[in-house]
Amino acid sequence: MADTVTPAVTDPAAGPGSTRRERTGWYFYDWANSAFQTTVITVFLGPFLTTVTELAAGCELGADTCDGAVYPLGIKVAAGSFYPYLISLSVFLTVFVLPVIGAIADRSAHKKRLLAAAAFTGAGATIAFAFVTGERYLLGGALFMIANISFGAAVVVYNSFLPQLGGPDERDGISSRGWAIGYLGGGVLLALNLVAVTMLSEDGNAQRTLDLARWSIVSAGVWWAAFTLVPLRWLRERPGGAVGHGEGGGNVLTDGFRQLGRTLREIKAYPLTLYFLLAFLVFNDGIQTVITLASQYGTEELRLEQGTLIVTILLVQFLAFGGALTLGALARRIGAWKTVLLSLVLWTGVIIAAFRLPAEAPVPFMILGGCIGLVLGGSQALSRSLFSQLIPAGKEGEYYGFYEISDKGTSWLGPLAFGLVFQLTASYRVGLVSLLIFFVVGFALLAAVPMRRAIIAAGNTPPRVL
Repeated sequence: MADTVTPAVTDPAAGPGSTRRERTGWYFYDWANSAFQTTVITVFLGPFLTTVTELAAGCELGADTCDGAVYPLGIKVAAGSFYPYLISLSVFLTVFVLPVIGAIADRSAHKKRLLAAAAFTGAGATIAFAFVTGERYLLGGALFMIANISFGAAVVVYNSFLPQLGGPDERDGISSRGWAIGYLGGGVLLALNLVAVTMLSEDGNAQRTLDLARWSIVSAGVWWAAFTLVPLRWLRERPGGAVGHGEGGGNVLTDGFRQLGRTLREIKAYPLTLYFLLAFLVFNDGIQTVITLASQYGTEELRLEQGTLIVTILLVQFLAFGGALTLGALARRIGAWKTVLLSLVLWTGVIIAAFRLPAEAPVPFMILGGCIGLVLGGSQALSRSLFSQLIPAGKEGEYYGFYEISDKGTSWLGPLAFGLVFQLTASYRVGLVSLLIFFVVGFALLAAVPMRRAIIAAGNTPPRVL
């Protein structure tokens, strides 16, 4: 696949050798993969897979409550807990996969091929949800795990391009634009699915609703695959700094494992980077859990219609587009670090407000969704650009491999806590309150990071404002 670069087209946000066309290609992968996060993770998969699991547990389709259980591998699991547990299991596996993918990316001269392989694998698994019918909850669970792990692997490679696209003072803006365009893309597909669900659903026909959810999931896989072609065309091949430094003439895969081992031994030389990563893993696990389980909370606890959930998430998507750009602009004035801390205070308020939401009341739920949209994109985009300042040169893929353990759509402690609390109390509201600890502890950890000193310790130049 040929690389197309237009050297004559540049702007002040350009990094060394980057062009507007290349950065636009980079933004477009956010447009492509956000369909999976929004349509699949945030809206349809939780209620869809929970319903399929309830059918397998012997519950009737469309029943208001289900006390049944399933027995994957002989282990008793409440039908309502299967999906949160599945998320935790998939992310547990990514702990072993993503850092290795990052190490391989740093040592590969063909990062775009790695991006293509991961993205098309995840998109293919998502499209295969067309076969998750009847009581096939185990097939749905397996496909989700493949898609979610592949999603994370592709984002690791994608994020490793960021430090090469702009200097220290430009990365907040580049990252924010990527997130904003991603939310816009996810919102467009969700809007199309909203039209389909509204026009094709039938009152009292639970099977039709289930079928529409399945095909909406499939559409996200098609969208993901199709728009991935844009970054594969417009991005330049940007080899990692470790290319050509293998041991003993090994191949990229074995060298990647060796390099990961060395990094794990040497990472203690960057304790402040590790401390920031720990803070991010804690607070972003809470953010991702809210995103992932919002639709399940809305349907099971608040008894809201699927259409209400889709409209709310659609509202979140389009407000997040503006929110990411707004918080990016705020970061230019007060610094990305302070802006992220402010967003965590707002997230704490979101959890408290969600706990107090009345059942069967769509308007308060939509208002809360709008508040989420205003802080969601900015907190994540600025965390990504902040972390890029803390990575030693040439190790972008490896470090983003650790970072991605709790980035888009991947969280494990939050869903695990939520699932355990639900299994013990049978209350989604109590499970939601358990997430407060992630935002409080994450705020405290992030506030304790001396960012300027941490950036210098990693061998990088700090931006003017932090």
